[in-house]
Amino acid sequence: MSVARVSVTPEAEALLLKLQGIHGPLMFHQSGGCCDGSAPMCFPRGEFKVGQQDVFLGTIVDTPFYISGPQFEYWQHTHLTVDVVKGRGSGFSVEAPEGVRFLIRSRVFEDAEYQTLQQAGPPPRGPQH
Repeated sequence: MSVARVSVTPEAEALLLKLQGIHGPLMFHQSGGCCDGSAPMCFPRGEFKVGQQDVFLGTIVDTPFYISGPQFEYWQHTHLTVDVVKGRGSGFSVEAPEGVRFLIRSRVFEDAEYQTLQQAGPPPRGPQH
């Protein structure tokens, strides 16, 4: 059994495909800041420097998703789903001009899922793409 740490809603997937057509390859970074700093930020790949402590959670729609190391410590027990809602966040995320913003929906992993993740070992840290 394989367990994904991150997934995407159909609406967010459609937006990502549109944004890829405009900006080329993209990447997500989830920090641990407050307010808009807690929203997932989407950047053209290569325009955000992934640090050695950032954790690679997986890929959605050909888009790598990273989370800061300290934030991962808080959220390691949760599955993250990237969604999109109307409204503009303040930030540099590429979806802002579209009048929408990405957000994270989360749920706690079921016991069997978490056990599978524990057996697989920790996710990789640092740049993977």
